[in-house]
Amino acid sequence: MAGAVITFVMFTGLSAGAETEAGMIRHSVATSSGRISYLEQGKGPVALFVHGVLLNGYLWRHQLSELSDIRRCIAVDLLAHGGTEVSPMQNLSVAANADMLKEFLDALKIDQVDLVGNDSGAGIAQIFAASYPERIRSLTLTDGDTHDNWPPEAFKPFLAMAASGGLPGTLKGMLADKNVYRSRQALGPAYEHPEQVSDESIEEYLRPLVKTDQRTKDFQRFLAAFDNKYTLAIEARLKTLTVPTLIVWGTDDVYFNVKWGRWLAENIPGTRKYVELKGARIFFPEERWREFNTELRSHWEMLDETSGATPSSVLARGVR
Repeated sequence: MAGAVITFVMFTGLSAGAETEAGMIRHSVATSSGRISYLEQGKGPVALFVHGVLLNGYLWRHQLSELSDIRRCIAVDLLAHGGTEVSPMQNLSVAANADMLKEFLDALKIDQVDLVGNDSGAGIAQIFAASYPERIRSLTLTDGDTHDNWPPEAFKPFLAMAASGGLPGTLKGMLADKNVYRSRQALGPAYEHPEQVSDESIEEYLRPLVKTDQRTKDFQRFLAAFDNKYTLAIEARLKTLTVPTLIVWGTDDVYFNVKWGRWLAENIPGTRKYVELKGARIFFPEERWREFNTELRSHWEMLDETSGATPSSVLARGVR
């Protein structure tokens, strides 16, 4: 990245804590893209959290609960996910999701956000930030689709299954036997400790996808629209992005190798800190939320103290 050196920090794992939804409120708002569902907690500057494929805003419950003292935390449900409602004709591509985020913020009369993305939500966050940089106060990216790694090789069998018509049976099978979801053949590789993923969480994530046949069809259209052309198209703009950026990456991710986190750190000029979580996998915002929240809080507090000052031209560099 221009004029800056990357900080590499690594942590050892902590066990997942108790889940809580205390204080979270679910809302929805009408936009041109559909009626968008979201969870909200806290007051202050807005932090917008964007989840990835197969999940919804529930992923961010620990962030909403623990960071609501310094931010108005909003976790949106993407198109074809969670409680968000769309028409059968709605464009569900990742670029359309980035445009939806703008419509969503406009509907809520929110000018700027601290944007946080994970998985395909990290790719959507990149597209949004590159397309609407004036709407970003700060950016945090975690393991997710980057550059030409969309979809990642390890996710292609799932996409092939969906394209061949197997999606309804697969989703219903994982709901009927939650251990299928936790297995190595399904979502197990996305977690450090898949055996600790609760039945409640699996219900929260998957049940909306099978609520109606049309919901499942919409989700299948979302999957079918995966294409790296959208992230390749914003590469040049990403390389001019100067908003204060934090990148946190798990080192044991079968979908998104650490090289992609480092690529982002090296190519986004606003990068202030790059953190590697040793042994973490893609859904670490849920499993390793304490460590992640510490990084988010530090990132935002530094931003608040400097009132959005540009990143220092010299940052320490180290790898362990």
